[in-house]
Amino acid sequence: MKVLLVGASGTLGSAILERLNKKDEVITAGRHSGDVRVDITLVDSIREMYKTVGQVDAVISATGAAVFSPISELTPEKNSQTIQSKLSGQINLVLLGQDYVRDGGSFTLTTGIMMEDPIRQGASAAMANGAVAAFAKSAAIEMPRGIRINTVSPNALEESWEGLEAFFEGFEPVSAKRVAKAFEKSVHGAQTGQMYRVY
Repeated sequence: MKVLLVGASGTLGSAILERLNKKDEVITAGRHSGDVRVDITLVDSIREMYKTVGQVDAVISATGAAVFSPISELTPEKNSQTIQSKLSGQINLVLLGQDYVRDGGSFTLTTGIMMEDPIRQGASAAMANGAVAAFAKSAAIEMPRGIRINTVSPNALEESWEGLEAFFEGFEPVSAKRVAKAFEKSVHGAQTGQMYRVY
């Protein structure tokens, strides 16, 4: 399969790349590195990426920035950064990519545990995660040409735990390799409209 992986250079993206490289042709995309450059906050950048890459069997988003802030300090301007990247950026990958995904192909987007298990300073990220999950579940019933769409919702990653533990006290982190298997399931499986929780 030909898979477009957006956000391949990150901790999670690297694990997905390692997992899928064993069986797929993976094209990497990112803001600063990869086979093709893309800024998911810019519609024209996404369009140009798809034109450059052409037809694929699957698109994976392992990207999307979110602002972490106490709710008393969360301004509309800060929140819009999360909306433009984690929310709109991922959704626009789907809206603009439908014609580039082959019949029976798939999209897989990334959410996160905070939408179901809140943490302090995580309201903006939780908002985006929940919205992405709701979009995918609803879009699944009308995606054209048998295209599937799922989300993967990971816990905090072991590889990033040192910097995150203060925010996720009492949580049990998971390995990026384990989360990568959920993306593999979404790409190579048959389900649609699913949220694969890796908690």
